[in-house]
Amino acid sequence: MRGKAGLVVGLAVGYVLGTRAGRERYEQIKTQWLKVWNTAPVQNQVDKVKDFATSTIVALPTTLWNTAVKVGKAATSNGTPGQRLDASLKVGKDSADDIAKAAEKNAKAVKAAAEDAVDEINGAPGRGGA
Repeated sequence: MRGKAGLVVGLAVGYVLGTRAGRERYEQIKTQWLKVWNTAPVQNQVDKVKDFATSTIVALPTTLWNTAVKVGKAATSNGTPGQRLDASLKVGKDSADDIAKAAEKNAKAVKAAAEDAVDEINGAPGRGGA
């Protein structure tokens, strides 16, 4: 479905940029686009994207922050400089899996949300979350 949507968008953009009809036709296209943009189904999808961005996307930066805090604590812990360096490296390596999992979870959630939005716009039922 993404290929079809991309094709339609590409054709529309190409037409707008390549048209020889001038400013008047551009204004007609712009008016039609704004009518579509302001329809309830499109705005429902916009609201879903906003909600999604404020919830799921926060997981990765939170994981990164927590990792940075852990590494900082390990670097300032008691022990010789070598021991602190070893502790920091260990925490960093251990946290790499957490970061990878959070990034993968976000990628899957973004993909699922995008597919659901396309399906809903096309009239098909959504797939659900990741």
